[in-house]
Amino acid sequence: MIGSLRGLFLDRAGNEMLVEVAGVGYRVSVSPSTLSRIGAPGSEVFVHVYTHVREDALILYGFAGREDRRTFEILLSAHGVGPALAMAILSALSPDALRVAVSGDDVDALTMVPGVGKKTAARLLIELKSKLSIDDADYGAAIAAAGDGPLESGHDARADVRAALAELGYGPDEIKNTVRKLPADGSASALLKQALGLLAGGR
Repeated sequence: MIGSLRGLFLDRAGNEMLVEVAGVGYRVSVSPSTLSRIGAPGSEVFVHVYTHVREDALILYGFAGREDRRTFEILLSAHGVGPALAMAILSALSPDALRVAVSGDDVDALTMVPGVGKKTAARLLIELKSKLSIDDADYGAAIAAAGDGPLESGHDARADVRAALAELGYGPDEIKNTVRKLPADGSASALLKQALGLLAGGR
């Protein structure tokens, strides 16, 4: 896997840059914010790279900083988020701005991203709270933003978790296999966090 490139920024076309390294030109997809930070054609550049492998293509995504690439990888681990959507999110929000939006349950900030509606934004808020390691994450508030009721403990909590996972787009088998691994006791907020961790680990 290609993790970084250092070379000559030869040219750009739209949101793609051509970087020549030891005589080989690499086409790298980048966000407008990355282009504004990385330099102009004709300059020497260093780009952090995420290599995305598909059956029909190998695509390089470039970032000006290591934290940008790390956040891109975290976004890819969220349910239903592909490279195009992850790049769109980082084009609208820097890693720090995304963390602030997630910690503050700011649905409106995520709906600024083209193609992200309120339901998708609420789902991302829930998933990204654990993935971005935000302290004291209020999962109950995020669930409420998605349109669910208050979260209780015990048996009802597991039912709430099942409903929340279904709302997030997980399939029946995924939900059943994950919920059976959860402890019998605990708040739905805590159980949901555990469930999302189990689902992320299984992907």
